[in-house]
Amino acid sequence: MRRIDARSLRGLAHPLRMRILEAIELDGPATSSTLATRLGENTGTISWHLRLLAEHGYLEEDPDRGTKRERWWRLPDRQTVLDPSEFLDDPETRRALDVYLRDLVERYYNRVRTYLDEDWPGEWQHAAGLSDWRDLHLTPDQLHNLNEEIAAVIDRYTGTEPADGAERVIVQLQSFPRRS
Repeated sequence: MRRIDARSLRGLAHPLRMRILEAIELDGPATSSTLATRLGENTGTISWHLRLLAEHGYLEEDPDRGTKRERWWRLPDRQTVLDPSEFLDDPETRRALDVYLRDLVERYYNRVRTYLDEDWPGEWQHAAGLSDWRDLHLTPDQLHNLNEEIAAVIDRYTGTEPADGAERVIVQLQSFPRRS
């Protein structure tokens, strides 16, 4: 597990770097050329951002692919954890956190919109869920425990061999307090 510190958060908090990272997260290892085509950017710009993401530990070169001229990039095999409360006293890092979190929420929203715009068969529409629960009254510890329990359930399905008819699935969870 890797905890995001202030320096690496500032290195990540850029819309294009976040799009690059998401593309590799969703579609697997890629080169700067394939990412440039997919994201509508030039290869030089993508290459620069890839190196910066690698410098901060978000990506690494894939030694099993490519050549000296064609570098493939992949995610390191570890979980990255961000605790926003660690950055409350640093205005510069707090701005980076704001950029990161707002972009993240926008991407989550866009994923749901994409799902809604696609024509999925009835069995998938029945299986999918867009739900929220509004009548919970929890302490911070209870909310943390709820999130941990949900993550444990999801972990049981992570890395399993896909069954026949399986599709890639995204599970998004947003849990936060609401002032009355």
